[in-house]
Amino acid sequence: MKKTLLMYLCILGTSYAIAQDNCASAYPILPGSYFVDAISGAQVPNPVCSEGGSGATAGMWYSYTPTANHNVTITTDLPINTGKNTRFQIYRGNCADLICSGGDDDSGSGNLSADTFSAQLGMTYYIVFDNRWSSQGFTFQLIEGPFVIIPAEAAIGYTTQTINFSNSECIVDMNNDYLDDIVGVNNSNINVASQSNAPGGFTYGTIPTPTAAYMPGWSIAAGDIDNNGYTDLLYASGNGVAFMKQNDTGTGFTQMYSSQNVFSQRSNFVDINNDGDLDAFVCHDVAPNVYYLNDGAGNYTFHQGGLGDFPSGGNYGSIWIDYDNDGDMDLFIAKCRGGNSGANIDELHRNDGNGVFTDVSIAANLAEPSQSWSSAWADYDNDGDMDVFIGASSFQTGGHKLMRNNNDGTFTDITAGSGFDLFTPTNIENVAHDFNNDGYVDIFAGNRTVMVNNGSMNFSPFQIAPTHGPMGDVNNDGFLDILNGNVLYLHTGNTNNWIKVLLQGVESNRSGIGARVEIYGSWGKQIRDVRSGDGFAYMSSLNTHFGIGQASLIEKVVVKWPSGTVDTILNPAINTPLFVLEGATLSVNDVSASGFMVYPNPADDVLHIKLGSNSKSQIRNAEIFDLSGRKVLDSEVTNQSVSVKKLSTGTYILLLKDTDGKPYSQKFLKK
Repeated sequence: MKKTLLMYLCILGTSYAIAQDNCASAYPILPGSYFVDAISGAQVPNPVCSEGGSGATAGMWYSYTPTANHNVTITTDLPINTGKNTRFQIYRGNCADLICSGGDDDSGSGNLSADTFSAQLGMTYYIVFDNRWSSQGFTFQLIEGPFVIIPAEAAIGYTTQTINFSNSECIVDMNNDYLDDIVGVNNSNINVASQSNAPGGFTYGTIPTPTAAYMPGWSIAAGDIDNNGYTDLLYASGNGVAFMKQNDTGTGFTQMYSSQNVFSQRSNFVDINNDGDLDAFVCHDVAPNVYYLNDGAGNYTFHQGGLGDFPSGGNYGSIWIDYDNDGDMDLFIAKCRGGNSGANIDELHRNDGNGVFTDVSIAANLAEPSQSWSSAWADYDNDGDMDVFIGASSFQTGGHKLMRNNNDGTFTDITAGSGFDLFTPTNIENVAHDFNNDGYVDIFAGNRTVMVNNGSMNFSPFQIAPTHGPMGDVNNDGFLDILNGNVLYLHTGNTNNWIKVLLQGVESNRSGIGARVEIYGSWGKQIRDVRSGDGFAYMSSLNTHFGIGQASLIEKVVVKWPSGTVDTILNPAINTPLFVLEGATLSVNDVSASGFMVYPNPADDVLHIKLGSNSKSQIRNAEIFDLSGRKVLDSEVTNQSVSVKKLSTGTYILLLKDTDGKPYSQKFLKK
């Protein structure tokens, strides 16, 4: 056993300690700062609670027993440790049966570590640093914070399940059934675990791809770029961008990529020019940002500049939101760069609706030098506009910021008293979802901590088991699940109610990306923007998820599409998905702005189709849906007409595609 030396350095206020070699002789510590000269203890920590996998050969063991309930932070993310690489595990239980309570690899700046966990009075916890990446000495701190009790209906719990493949970076519908699937990307194929009734809840399949020119080393985005009903993927790497476009049967992919060198960070699909087709945007780390415009068939042309032009880049976390409620998507870029180069100043670009974007960062009070990798946007106070949490990846030039939208184009810093002023871990992944379905959007701010929204722009830390990864409802129970590597964390649920809104665009992009979804009830109004790519790296579900707490009624759901179409659904059922086809709730006598019309309406046996005089195409296919969103007919169109003889009396939605692939929709009555 190694001797333990404790020496107080009065000037620095730091304890110098050589921790013990093993769990049985772990060195007891209190709140304060501690210096470790090297990691050389004989007992390797096991199990591994943090990221980074196995591979350590030594550990240094500390024990901590709180004298009251606390939320406790362990951190090496200190200026004195700049350039070092640390990892630690946190256990409870006894040395013969250690149970994970936390741990971290590199949530701090650089490769430093930080984690916050809930510590109970009288229980002993073990904090163990290992040499997975380095045996070099460092300083760490133990910080005690207030213990917050979360009500049972707001609690968040998970069970685990192993997925049969790795590299899982997406939770998104891949097979056009509106159920979230798990997607794993490899160099020449894509693995998909599709929701099913099979044992384990998934049907596993592999779809071949061409050998990827670039892999999604930094981020991935998903959306239907050619409007064929099957989801396509964007791979963003450190030296380029590749698109994998899925065929019309979901059995294979083609690849598109450009020769331009792009040091990619966050990537998104979004309809930048609002022509009904998904474009792509990619943050560039060392140069002005790039974007790719869609020709309508899912083919892209490269563009650079105009959406973040700082010469040396610093662009990390892009997210597209409608912050000013004018019906088009604006761009916020969380930036990260050390020093005072100017490349670390966050940017907000207002979409003026005519293909022009204006940098309004300063006027909006969002030009912050916060060194951020991502931001989490949501209406945290349910007042009808998007607020923002900007998560710091370093405290060297600032800290976390919670900014309230004033609904006049400006934001006010309300961090003080929000709970984020006491939240010390730094993060690179920050996302906004209602994790407990109570009707208020929470923030997963890294370090296994969900900041639970108390409903008044005040947040309380709640520690969960998983670290970050893609999120979605993979068992269709209305609660959001999280994937870490090949471990799926399934939400255990609670008594709160919910609704999921599933979108299919017609004039707008089929994925519905850029739509604003609103729900109304006793809470007032909740809003969501449909986004492809939030946080920093992962791709989460495109289905729109709302919790409504103990409310038992939703008065209406309103979908505002990028095209300007507005659909309103009155008194939808709760605790079930709601499918909305663009234009489905419009009057049966409306004629599409494109000049498309059907007759007679109401119809008897045959529905005739007529395009406007300016159209040079012909209708090739017809799909008919009932008002629940169930497809009841899929037919080729003959002589510009389709038989509806077999349909029962009622109201239906007709969805058509012409020979150029352009979609049309209209309601009609069947006699």
